[in-house]
Amino acid sequence: MRRFVIVVDTQADFMHADGALSVAGAEALIGPMRAWLADLDPAETAGVLFTFDTHTAERFAGSPEAEQFPLHCERGTPGWANVLDLAAVAPGIPVYRIEKGVFDMWAEPDLAIEAVDTGETQPRDAFFAALRAEGVTELTVIGVAADYCVRWAIDGAVAHGFTVDVPAALTRGIARPIAQVLAEDFAGKPVRLGEEAPVSA
Repeated sequence: MRRFVIVVDTQADFMHADGALSVAGAEALIGPMRAWLADLDPAETAGVLFTFDTHTAERFAGSPEAEQFPLHCERGTPGWANVLDLAAVAPGIPVYRIEKGVFDMWAEPDLAIEAVDTGETQPRDAFFAALRAEGVTELTVIGVAADYCVRWAIDGAVAHGFTVDVPAALTRGIARPIAQVLAEDFAGKPVRLGEEAPVSA
């Protein structure tokens, strides 16, 4: 059975220790994430989607998120850049990207998913509906932060009818680790903590 992978917000402002909103322990995941993505099996992987947290100073200032966190992932800045090379995904696996302005990648109604190789776009909900129609029912989610954007990515995936696997060693949280998030927020739901992966390249 094929799966689809979502890589949540692996951007410099979150992943690097000197980032604007650095997630503790995230920098140590960069090497293992690169190796994991390069090792994906095209026969078992329907695609990989990278989410990009994307803000502008003007819009962020008046947002609810600004009440909790400083400005981060401002479009076009070094902190907005992804620390993973999207082209490093194993050959033969389609790669996509989506930009979002809030924690929840499913919340904004007009978001589009872009194919990295062609630039073609498709509405987010139609994209995932097409995956379901093709028989893809399982998502694997990695990235940061476990208790914010990763948590909301999982929640929306479940709401859209997917089973979710989360490799514990490929995500980090701000206040709660992924094991705690799953235990507290997803008990009884089709979400499982995946096998541990190495935390050094």
